[in-house]
Amino acid sequence: RNISAALKMVTDMERIGDHATDISELAIVLSEKTYVKKLDHIEEMARETMVMLIQSLEAYVEKDLDKAQKVIFEEVKQELIELIRNHADEGEQAVDLLMVTKYFERIGDHATNIAEWVIFSITGQIAG
Repeated sequence: RNISAALKMVTDMERIGDHATDISELAIVLSEKTYVKKLDHIEEMARETMVMLIQSLEAYVEKDLDKAQKVIFEEVKQELIELIRNHADEGEQAVDLLMVTKYFERIGDHATNIAEWVIFSITGQIAG
């Protein structure tokens, strides 16, 4: 179980790295523009995503079933939709920000997957 779970977690971590690369590339593009509106929720998503990933990895290292079961995530898509409605002329920026949030959401999904593999490695049961 430990080997299977570790192999699956490596795949999720690789995907997390891919998404982090995509976020970095968009951050460079966005850094060259004046923001239409500061979206605090994106920073919150980034922080929450990091916490989720750290907790998932800690749960694996510590073999902590409770910690693995507490990994959660939320979205901010509605705020970006409103931004697009109110600032149609800045739609490209809103789409870039939407992509960033989508990548954070996917990273959160992968962190959840890692937590589920931790549960499998401890209990032998697949979450679902």
